[in-house]
Amino acid sequence: MRVALVLVLITILATTSILAQQKATDTKKLTWTNGIGMEFRLIQPGSMRVGRVELECPDPPDTRDVDEKERWTQEDFENCQRLANRHSRPGFMVIVEEPYYIGKHEVTQGQWEKVMGSNPSFFQGDKIEGESGQHPVENVTWSQAQAFIKKLNSLDSTAEYRLPTEFEWEYAARAGNRELLSWGETRESAWIQDTNKGGTRPVGQMKPNAWGLYDMLGNVWEWVADYYNNKTFPDTVPPESGEVHVLRGGSFISDVANATYFYHAGGPGNGYDVGFRIVREVK
Repeated sequence: MRVALVLVLITILATTSILAQQKATDTKKLTWTNGIGMEFRLIQPGSMRVGRVELECPDPPDTRDVDEKERWTQEDFENCQRLANRHSRPGFMVIVEEPYYIGKHEVTQGQWEKVMGSNPSFFQGDKIEGESGQHPVENVTWSQAQAFIKKLNSLDSTAEYRLPTEFEWEYAARAGNRELLSWGETRESAWIQDTNKGGTRPVGQMKPNAWGLYDMLGNVWEWVADYYNNKTFPDTVPPESGEVHVLRGGSFISDVANATYFYHAGGPGNGYDVGFRIVREVK
């Protein structure tokens, strides 16, 4: 009886050791590519402050080289400060406790076709710039994105795929950045109004963020797992139910002010500028 118990304990310890070793190996692999060419980047745990807004006014006196009538008075400065204080907010801390892999790119039309056997996109990739299948898939609902993930999971038994949570998406998009990108940085990394030619662009053409992820801003809006709270910023705890789900990141028709990882929107959006990227669980 004791021998059997010892053998069971050895088996349990061995299994635990194998699982721990597998997770350690998984988290040492910075990139992952699955059988249909979807590339993923490893995101390590960390924290960020969500929903922080700090609005500031310049200190008087107004020394700008403008007509005296256009210079701010003391009353102007006081009004500005009052409005800044009213609309500033401290935000809240979010801790991402577990590592995960997230798509290096938005899901492309070619990848969608390999899994689903069709292409719902308005801007068909093979008709734009000769880049067959490399444009992000768009014109997909949240439910259609989930159907893609369900089928991908059935085709790939070695992994578990899903949509990112809203906080996972923002954490990956910010890549350690605490501030808004400057307009110049946004134009370098985002396919938006200021840079677009009237449609989507093949993925990976703009500058990646610090963690090697492309098109987190611009190109197409991206579905995430959470329900929309009908506010500019997410809540500390996402709602458990709702009418629509959250979209993140802006699209090729967004302006610089709206192509940001700080704010969120509710679907379904315009359709033709809505896509998604996916997470692969660390096993």
